[in-house]
Amino acid sequence: MKEALIHKGCKVEIIDSPIPEPKAGQVVTKVVFSGSNPKDWKVPEWMPPDYPALNQGDDIAGTVHSVGEGVIEFKKGDRVAAFHEMLQPGGSYAEYAVSWAHTTFHLPEKTSFEEGAALPLAALTAVVGLYGNKKLNLPQPWSPAQQDIPLLVYGAASAVGAYVVQLAVKSDIHPIICVAGRAQQHVESMIDRSKGDTIVDYRQDNDKVVQGIKDALKGQKLEHAYDAVAELEKNTIQNIIQVLDQKSGKITLVLPPKGGWEAKWEEIPEGIYQVPTNVSGVHKDMKDLGYVFSRYFTRGLEEGWFKAQPQEVVPGGLGGIESALNKLKEGRASAVKYIFRIGDTPGAGL
Repeated sequence: MKEALIHKGCKVEIIDSPIPEPKAGQVVTKVVFSGSNPKDWKVPEWMPPDYPALNQGDDIAGTVHSVGEGVIEFKKGDRVAAFHEMLQPGGSYAEYAVSWAHTTFHLPEKTSFEEGAALPLAALTAVVGLYGNKKLNLPQPWSPAQQDIPLLVYGAASAVGAYVVQLAVKSDIHPIICVAGRAQQHVESMIDRSKGDTIVDYRQDNDKVVQGIKDALKGQKLEHAYDAVAELEKNTIQNIIQVLDQKSGKITLVLPPKGGWEAKWEEIPEGIYQVPTNVSGVHKDMKDLGYVFSRYFTRGLEEGWFKAQPQEVVPGGLGGIESALNKLKEGRASAVKYIFRIGDTPGAGL
């Protein structure tokens, strides 16, 4: 099969590899579409010079090819989407990919493979930050909030941010203050203005952004913030800590500081609880959370309240990855997921 390895500098190497065999508890999927994520170019940059290039794809959509021992929910031919375990063999930038059954979920017939490829990693990242026991720990959709819980979502038009907003609405968490830029119409389609939800444009100067958030709160205390950007250069953290309660506030961030996932952002005051949202937890200490919400995604897609981030199919199959990763690196993606039709790869299927 054809497989793409990602090197530093967004360089892509396409190689021939054997079709993977599933271990116990695993699913091997014939990939129809793979999705991309910013981490796909970032991880090679973070690694030491001698670290081997890996298939960084983690968003799988396709049909089940084979299953490992103990897998009872899936069979050959099932339409599925799945989150591949990061930094492990069998990524989605290939004709066949591997996932654990607990982060694999059925796609309803009305949900396309294109949509499926836009979901897994970003949607589960939203879940971990919102509902993780040591994260924001907010009310879950099947036990919705019984009172106002203001939630600030910085980067609401990003894939992670959009899934945070949709899940928060299902949990009846309001008002949601969404910070977004040119993709505000996309965010508008997800929020409920009647419950106080609103949008603040981050393209204003920082003082106006902060004031816009304060105005949206209408005197309410802000205790929960989800930073789906987490970049000091974009002033997300600096703006959030000006409005978050200094004694009871919680902030979760999708990126770690320079010191790594165990380190703390020095810019965040001591009184504010800060915690990173690392989606790898669904393959470690949050397996049950990943399992339950993966199945809940199927219901949400079927019922229509959960929708995939808009997609852009990049031409060339695996050959299109390099250009897409460069666009992600340059910050050119707005309210879109770059995805790849694996069958379009030269030599695929041979």
